[in-house]
Amino acid sequence: MGTVTLGVSIAVPEPYGSLLQERRAGFGDPAAHGIPTHVTLVPPTEVDEERLPAIRAHLAEVAAGVRPFPVRLSGTGTFRPLSPVVYVRLAEGVSACAWLQERVRDESGPLVRELQFPYHPHVTVAHGISEEAMDRAYEELADFEAAWTCSSFALYEQGPDGVWRKLHTYEFGDGRPVSTVPSQGAPVDTPTPTTG
Repeated sequence: MGTVTLGVSIAVPEPYGSLLQERRAGFGDPAAHGIPTHVTLVPPTEVDEERLPAIRAHLAEVAAGVRPFPVRLSGTGTFRPLSPVVYVRLAEGVSACAWLQERVRDESGPLVRELQFPYHPHVTVAHGISEEAMDRAYEELADFEAAWTCSSFALYEQGPDGVWRKLHTYEFGDGRPVSTVPSQGAPVDTPTPTTG
């Protein structure tokens, strides 16, 4: 058996997902059409193919105990000069995403991995293109706003052609009380994140 490159992310729903993907392509990012618009939970990770069943079971267990939570996008940010990325900012949902990615990458689970940078949930709209094009992305999407209730995440596989394809969507909550995403005024059985 070989290896596969997997990622776990929250899809940005329509019409926002397609709109941001088209804008990303318009800024000249060649990867735009191969990457569905998303908030990353687990970045590209190479694993042995035989671990897929354990990974699927782990993701189903995590999703089963999560409550839907609000996500709001507002304005732009950049990781430059550290990393050549312009992104749309999360104005709401930061703590929930940070908590969720910790669960997905749990050190006792099959997707444990070190991150290259501290986790910072965002929606990439330009990566590795000219400085001028990244400046344009930063300025033209500065007024971008979107909001939705996040009720799932998905497992993706990167094909040999570089395109990311969804393998499965994991809906939140199936009645099993595993744990809950912290929300204001609600009882939780996990520490409340301090960021966001």
